[in-house]
Amino acid sequence: MINEFKDFIAKGNVMDMAVGIIIGAAFTAIVTSLVGDLINPIISLFTGGVDFSNMFVNLGGGDYTTIAAADEAGSAVFAYGRFIMAIINFLIIAFVVFMLVKAVNKAKGPAPVEAPAAPAGPTQEELLAEILVQLKK
Repeated sequence: MINEFKDFIAKGNVMDMAVGIIIGAAFTAIVTSLVGDLINPIISLFTGGVDFSNMFVNLGGGDYTTIAAADEAGSAVFAYGRFIMAIINFLIIAFVVFMLVKAVNKAKGPAPVEAPAAPAGPTQEELLAEILVQLKK
C-alpha cells in the first residue's frame, strides 16, 4: 500500500496539480487586492461613493444602520449589496484572468501548424492483388 501511495505521489499529474493550487492561491491574493484596493475605489467614484456591500433589508426586529450592527445583534438581514459586490468582483476577476491567459498565450507564440498527413499506402489486400496479377503474367 505504501508503494502504491509513492507511485501515486510521484506521478506528474499530482505534482502539476499541487503546483497549480499553490500558484492559484498566491494569484488569488494578488487579484483580490487588485479588485478591492484598486478597481472598486474607481467604481465607487463612478457610482458617487455608493458602497453596495452595506445595502441590506432588515428582516428581523430593530433598526440598524449597518449590516455589521445587524449581524452583531443577531438580526436576520437580506444582504443584497454583498451579492451585488460578489457579482462585480467575479466579473472583474474573470476579466483579469482572461487578460492574463490571453497575454500568456500571446507570449507563447502561435500554435504550431501540424504537417498534413502523409498519404496512406496500399492496403494488404491491394498488395496481394497486385502480386497475383504479376504472378499471372
